[in-house]
Amino acid sequence: MKYILVTGGVMSGVGKGIIASSIGTLLKSCGVHVTSIKIDPYLNIDAGTFSPYEHGEVYVLDDGGEVDLDLGNYERFLDVTLHSQNNITTGKIYQEVINRERRGDYLGKTVQVIPHITDAIQEWVERVAQQPVSDDGVEPDVCVVELGGTIGDIESMPFVEAFRQFQFKVKKENLICAHVSFILQPGATGDDKTKPTQASVRELRGLGLTPDLVICRSTKPCSNVEQVKKKISNFCDVALKQVLFMHDLDSIYKVPLFMEKQGALDFLLDRLNLPSNPSYNRIFMKQWKKLSEKLDNSQKIIKIALVGKYTQLTDAYASVSRSLIHAAAHINHKVAITYVEAANLETETKLLNPVDYHEAWQKLCRSDGVIVPGGFGTRGVEGKIEACKWCRENNKPYLGICLGLQVAVIEFARNVLNLENANTTEINPDTKEPLIIEMPEHCPENKGGTMRLGKRTTIFKKECSSIIFKLYGRKQTIEERHRHRYEVNNNYVEHLEKAGLKFVGTDTEKIRMEICELEGHPFYVATQFHPEYLTRPLKPSPPFLGLMLASSGKLKSYLDNECRFTPDESCSEDESEDISFKLQNLVMPSIVNNKSI
Repeated sequence: MKYILVTGGVMSGVGKGIIASSIGTLLKSCGVHVTSIKIDPYLNIDAGTFSPYEHGEVYVLDDGGEVDLDLGNYERFLDVTLHSQNNITTGKIYQEVINRERRGDYLGKTVQVIPHITDAIQEWVERVAQQPVSDDGVEPDVCVVELGGTIGDIESMPFVEAFRQFQFKVKKENLICAHVSFILQPGATGDDKTKPTQASVRELRGLGLTPDLVICRSTKPCSNVEQVKKKISNFCDVALKQVLFMHDLDSIYKVPLFMEKQGALDFLLDRLNLPSNPSYNRIFMKQWKKLSEKLDNSQKIIKIALVGKYTQLTDAYASVSRSLIHAAAHINHKVAITYVEAANLETETKLLNPVDYHEAWQKLCRSDGVIVPGGFGTRGVEGKIEACKWCRENNKPYLGICLGLQVAVIEFARNVLNLENANTTEINPDTKEPLIIEMPEHCPENKGGTMRLGKRTTIFKKECSSIIFKLYGRKQTIEERHRHRYEVNNNYVEHLEKAGLKFVGTDTEKIRMEICELEGHPFYVATQFHPEYLTRPLKPSPPFLGLMLASSGKLKSYLDNECRFTPDESCSEDESEDISFKLQNLVMPSIVNNKSI
């Protein structure tokens, strides 16, 4: 097993997750089986109780694990299925060690950070690195480990020490340390300042880890790359080829290509003594180059209004925005996402702050389509309901996710069924018309891990001929990931369906409503599950693809053509399928003891 440790310096949010994902993508392009682990040094057991303003989106895995959004990048870039064990937190490690101590596993010894905590970290990494992450059941060859935070943080010290020991355990030739550091570019001088990076590398080396790669992040390209490279090479004790540059690009999907141009892949293969399949590399990278070209060359723009509650931090909707980008690129379009604060659409805002109110409505009205994603709490719910009403009445393409389904149901009940008191018990527990109710198995005493989480099966009704059914390839059952505590009240389902709001998908017991669709509307679809979690750059999520097609006026022709593009609308779908087939049939050798067999 080979390991690549990705660390960060100078500041947090430097882009370690994208770099780690790109490193994995480059290795996968050679047919190497790659898995990934994200280490978060906080004491929380998982990310489930985080505010979106704190760490951005909470990403959900198949097994129900609530994890950091970087694991979403890993799954999308590497096209793998990760598990909750692929996210390590200080809380998880300490919980495991304390449980062992309570069982008496340490035989009365004093439990300490060294060796017990550091040993637990190493054991966890080794155990998870060997778990298959794809349907073929093949064990990974390389594990990319991202250490969250910044080198020098007190919280990350046990993990740094664990990997200092780990490099000798697995032998140095089987472990690479890639250090991502920020190059300051102060406007006053215009120079590229490397002192912070030098200090960061010096601190990392002082803790016992020597970087094999120094990846220099910056907001804009360095003015003198060769000079900066020589300076970092001299002061950080690395060869020139071990210094890479990564300025802000207009798309994260260009990062692997940019790293490959600088020789990153050749270095990784040589340093870890990994085999390469040139044919596999050529086909795989062709996919990424094609995606990059689409993002660059698409002339038509689809304007999507995202009506949310956490719009001040766009990372709160990271997977949603990625899904929109994937779907738009698939039909040779670009997407322009406008973030609309839901609370600003409410009548109360019109009285208190009319400027924000009118700006929010202008953004909504100028859009080609609208998406209402998930959220918790009371703030902004009435604004989301107003957005649903406007889309329904004006035949505007609409996609609701989780809370987006619930507000669509409430709006329909209020304004079509004339149930003025229709509401969710999350907002008003004593409402006379509880359209949305708390799930019976929910435990209100605890917040963490008490929702309906992870992959669940959705069944389409047998007589179903809906738009979303066709977009999913007319499959009778689908599997998508969930994260919710509230659901549609079954007592109102028949009444809603008679009025035109059809529940076309349910859970396996036909008790929970999973998908609703408005009869006669060009595209008015809402899902209780979160389709954004399973989107892939080269395989967009069907609900998002439907929204993009409807917003661009292409949905009808797409459906009439059996969910295929006409020649003039071609997105080279057949070519993509051909590439996928070739990749599946290229067999790469397994790696055993650094030798290919």
